[in-house]
Amino acid sequence: MGRNGDGGRADRGRGAGPARRQVLGFAAAVAVPSVLPGVASAAGTAAGAFDVRAENLRPGAADWRITRAGPSRAIQGFADRSSVLPGETLALRVSTTAPSYTVSAYRMGWYGGARARLVWRSAALPGLLQPAARVEAATRMAWADWKRTAEIGTVGWPEGCYLLRLDTVGGEPAQRYVPVTVRSASAAGRMVFVNAVATWQAYNRWGGADLYKGTTGKKGSRSLSVSFDRPYQNAHGAGLFLTYEAPLLALAERMGLPLAYATGIDVAREKTLLRGAAALLSPGHDEYWSPEQRRHVTQAQGAGVNLAVFGANCCYRRVRFEASAAGPDRTVVCYKDDYAQDPGFRRGLPPTHDFRRRPAPEPESSLLCVMYGGYPVDAPYVVARPDHWLLDGTGARAGESFTHLVGVEYDRVDLRYPTPRPIEVLAHSPVVRKGRASYADTVYASLPSGAGLFAAGTMRWVESLEAHGTGGGTANHGLDGRAGAFTRTVTGNVLRAFAVSQAGRMRPAVDDVALHYGADGAPAGAVSGV
Repeated sequence: MGRNGDGGRADRGRGAGPARRQVLGFAAAVAVPSVLPGVASAAGTAAGAFDVRAENLRPGAADWRITRAGPSRAIQGFADRSSVLPGETLALRVSTTAPSYTVSAYRMGWYGGARARLVWRSAALPGLLQPAARVEAATRMAWADWKRTAEIGTVGWPEGCYLLRLDTVGGEPAQRYVPVTVRSASAAGRMVFVNAVATWQAYNRWGGADLYKGTTGKKGSRSLSVSFDRPYQNAHGAGLFLTYEAPLLALAERMGLPLAYATGIDVAREKTLLRGAAALLSPGHDEYWSPEQRRHVTQAQGAGVNLAVFGANCCYRRVRFEASAAGPDRTVVCYKDDYAQDPGFRRGLPPTHDFRRRPAPEPESSLLCVMYGGYPVDAPYVVARPDHWLLDGTGARAGESFTHLVGVEYDRVDLRYPTPRPIEVLAHSPVVRKGRASYADTVYASLPSGAGLFAAGTMRWVESLEAHGTGGGTANHGLDGRAGAFTRTVTGNVLRAFAVSQAGRMRPAVDDVALHYGADGAPAGAVSGV
């Protein structure tokens, strides 16, 4: 989110209605594009034994949803690592008022519409009520100084995105989630689904503060660092996963596409993780990146790895990962406007603020071809290129609009910043933010390495994948079935094309930016830039 609007963001997952966010599911009758012939089998060879299509043919478990949340104090917990390799041991730190509890491991995906499969369930484990949050005075960082309560082996767990559900046994009925990724050892030949865990943590106000507000409810009391050593307050412990990632994951797995799985921390830490990958998939809200993550994605893009951004405000904040007593990469540091006070910056490390800002400016457009435009907006999505191959099957017409699809944040082409070309503008949607007119852009680009790039330009893209019916009301921001059918079809087209590396070489773009913007970044025909 832009530094001129760090305040309340109820539309972005923190206060958007946990109960609604958990009700996920595509209508059974909705057609979803199938995988390209040969792609799944080739990917299965590259991936070894793991096969997304075969995994999703296994019986699902529709009971993964939380139905009796209870008060947060009744049960909550976190894992000591955001991701593990298959077979590694995962430690949990759980606090509960109940005498005992169970842990159920659900792998999230499609599974015939059930959206999850029960992979493992514990016996009853002894409960322990752990201390309240601790707060570090210098950074106002909240964390849970809790004991380990369980160690879980993951032998036999297939790689993927998991929600561990904690259920009380005895005492007050309550449930909470703990998200964890069973990451892929190699991404060769596959598209990498990246869980944006740093962004989840930035909006996690467990313990009283996140990177936006603190205990006083004002920006000045916000945290300067946030910790993974605490439960997620959002969505009964699921963070932002159910809102901005699960719908995209379900669609990709339903298509049987070749997927690998990682967190943003893994991409930052593992220099070779993206080697040989077909694409990197950035979900609906992927704002906070470390310099290492950006460098590794840039290098992969330069080697022909496609990049699909199914949201807006991607790669906007520069952060640093630091260790905690629990292990490495457990703290997200982001001082923002106060970057000069960051001890790391004083030691010569990169500033932890917006990538585009001085000192050390690196505008996100050099990677994404678009720039973050701002918050908040709510506007119709307007089609500019109905003839484009990515819109095949949508039946859209030039100028056709989809109500509420642009929001709550947006991206646009902005030639005032470094912008790789050629770019094709698929949608060019008028928006007004705080009285100022601009445009939100959906773009496709082909890069010199042969990589293809897709950027949706709106944060509601992934949420809209769930939209059905006539819309209206506050659920899904009023998105209707027309918007959902459109984004599901376009997303399917992107995924099928990007399942093979160097999609830009096979589908070269023909630049049409001049139809919409002048060389100074102003909309075509305007007097000055916006």
